[in-house]
Amino acid sequence: MAKKAAPPPPTPTDQLREPAEVRYADQLEALRQNDPDDKPPPGSSRPAPSCSTSSAAEAPEGHPRRRQGRRPHHPQVLRRRRPRRARHRHPGLGRALLLVGEPGTGKSWLSEHLAAAISGNSTLTVQGTAGTTEEHIRYSWNIARVIAEGPTPANLIPSPTLVAMRTGALMRFEEITRCVPDVQDGLVSLLSDKAIAVPELPDAPMIWARPGFNVIATANTRDQGVNELSAALKRRFNYIYLPVVGDRNTEIEIVRERSRDLMARYQVPARIEEPVLALLATVFREIREGRTADGVQIQKPTTALSTAEAIAVALDAAIAARFFGSGTVGPEEIARNLVGSVVKEDRNDLKVLEEYLGIVAKKRAGADPLWKAFHTAAVRAVASA
Repeated sequence: MAKKAAPPPPTPTDQLREPAEVRYADQLEALRQNDPDDKPPPGSSRPAPSCSTSSAAEAPEGHPRRRQGRRPHHPQVLRRRRPRRARHRHPGLGRALLLVGEPGTGKSWLSEHLAAAISGNSTLTVQGTAGTTEEHIRYSWNIARVIAEGPTPANLIPSPTLVAMRTGALMRFEEITRCVPDVQDGLVSLLSDKAIAVPELPDAPMIWARPGFNVIATANTRDQGVNELSAALKRRFNYIYLPVVGDRNTEIEIVRERSRDLMARYQVPARIEEPVLALLATVFREIREGRTADGVQIQKPTTALSTAEAIAVALDAAIAARFFGSGTVGPEEIARNLVGSVVKEDRNDLKVLEEYLGIVAKKRAGADPLWKAFHTAAVRAVASA
């Protein structure tokens, strides 16, 4: 029987998700061509104009981004000042960078895009968990070869950190506070000396980082108190706090763009009309802040109803509309998928949603058919929850 040929390696069109440096390659190239500063040497990570407000009109003549007339960046970065300042406090200038904020505020998104824009590689990532070990941060060994040949540089298995050091790139450390303190402390000497000691190799006991290496880490405020960073490690980071999106129109724009991208990725041919998007963003903002647009005080849930959570509700509603509805997302789909987001962390938060429906949504339902449909479907969904 003939042996089946191996499948071809995946191309960008075959991947479910492309890294930022691949997806936005044309935008990054436009920024490089339009950068007035001297180009840094290879391996250096001088901050590129990755989070500036450059428009498509500033792209070089003949560049595809100029022809399309589109902005080169996602509005989540364009419209928020703090992330733009991350470029000027970037780890390439000295300390490492720690992005702190509520869950769903775009910390991982920002770290990925900063790494892609500055060093051209966003995939050198360590995911912090309770099971992360020091080997994940430093290196490990091919045990079978070490037994046969002894410890040699060829038998060393590099971590993403070690690869970043050798290439002068950025390493992303996701959810650093989920790691136990012993693992976190492995970063202290690494960030100070920019080197990793390998005592098993007496002829080459130190691996030194090339210019451009540093670390971008993220941490959730909800994880504070789980594994606090030591004072020594805190001193080696610049902190940037990412708040929840403050502007309503910006939040609507983010939900629109990201839900559209996700629907295209998962091939969900559904539509979300602008009034439904506005309703979704309004409900999330008012419940999250504990206050309505007209000043009515309501309870706050324990669940973090972030912009990312609103995007997830929009995507779930689009899937429901595609397979069980007309293909156009209505307030009914939003209401049915909202309940799961509100009670995700604490079922008692259902009372918060009930109060919102009874005080706010019911009043608006009398004057607006869209709110009426949302109120009716949400009350039914809460009753069956």
